[in-house]
Amino acid sequence: MSKNKIMSTSRKAMALPMGLNFLLLLAMVATNILSLYHLSSTIQSPSPSPPPPVPDHLLRQLSTIRATINHLQPSNKPPSSSSAPSDLLLYTHLSPIASSCKDNPILLHTYMNYTPFSPCPDDSQLAEDLILRGCHPLPRRRCFSKTPSSFPPPLPSDPFSPLPEKFALFTHYTCKTFSCFAKQNPEMGFDMRVEKSRHLTSETDLDLPIPQLLQLAESAKSVIRLGIDVGGGSGTFAAQMKLRNVTVLTTTMNLGAPYSAAVAGRGLVALHAPLQQRLPVFDGTVDLVRCGHAVNRWIPVAAMEFLFFDVDRVLRGGGYLLLDRFFSKRLDLEKVYAPLIGKLGYKKVKWAVASKSEKNGEVYLTALLQKPLIRSTPK
Repeated sequence: MSKNKIMSTSRKAMALPMGLNFLLLLAMVATNILSLYHLSSTIQSPSPSPPPPVPDHLLRQLSTIRATINHLQPSNKPPSSSSAPSDLLLYTHLSPIASSCKDNPILLHTYMNYTPFSPCPDDSQLAEDLILRGCHPLPRRRCFSKTPSSFPPPLPSDPFSPLPEKFALFTHYTCKTFSCFAKQNPEMGFDMRVEKSRHLTSETDLDLPIPQLLQLAESAKSVIRLGIDVGGGSGTFAAQMKLRNVTVLTTTMNLGAPYSAAVAGRGLVALHAPLQQRLPVFDGTVDLVRCGHAVNRWIPVAAMEFLFFDVDRVLRGGGYLLLDRFFSKRLDLEKVYAPLIGKLGYKKVKWAVASKSEKNGEVYLTALLQKPLIRSTPK
């Protein structure tokens, strides 16, 4: 190739980005001129009256300019010569924040008022408020989370060992140690002497002890190896299952106490997740999902239906759904919740109902339901 041809090709290659920059400059100038035009018309209008709305034709022109700028901006895609697989590159796409965040602008503004690339504000309670309102995953992504200043102790071989006192941040709590919480209320799940006997014995028909649960699965020629405990508090159900060589993930929220830290301090896995979130587990991979006290009539029916069908998604064929002391009004159980559960088409291995409060007409339901191996297609 001659020297003249090489120089001509080089000039053409340089002309493209220069032309692109020129178009971007024109678009920016046009945007500023239109903005000044609208601002001047606002200033000239009578004073106490509110500013006039932006004319429709001006909004259309601004939208067209923005679309043009977005279309002309250089792509962030890697060059075609990149050696990374195309499916792996999908992981680099930033997912948008949950749509419910926009429904809570004051909380969201307060939460996002932070300095990027610096320690995150100490506002875990604010994060809980947003998560409970459906703003999850949280949008804050460019600050460093706070952790205890000391190294954590080794994970205990016994998940019922006393909880390590300096394992968590207690800034937002009156109690500054796990033992303080245990003394305040032994039923909260932080007193290991109390927790060690939970889920092991049966006192009423509502109880389904873990030994009986495993025996029922064995008699059905099934197996329980992996599970999820939805709203599992300090992780006692997962701890008891761990002693029986069963791995259980615990979904928690730090409502009034550092439950997630307690789960982790016991050598278990805590999923900091609200009830309305899709379970972060692949389809058909777990043998058991337990829904404890957190799943009850306080949950809107639509959200509960989504939860049950997501449980169905993660359960393998032959897996079990355990509703442990679900409570509601007796009439609502008959008219609403029993038909809702019935939509799953599961086999009723156990179905026990008992009064919770005669005064309010509330009842408890404990149900063990087995997902069918083969589900018939509805006609």
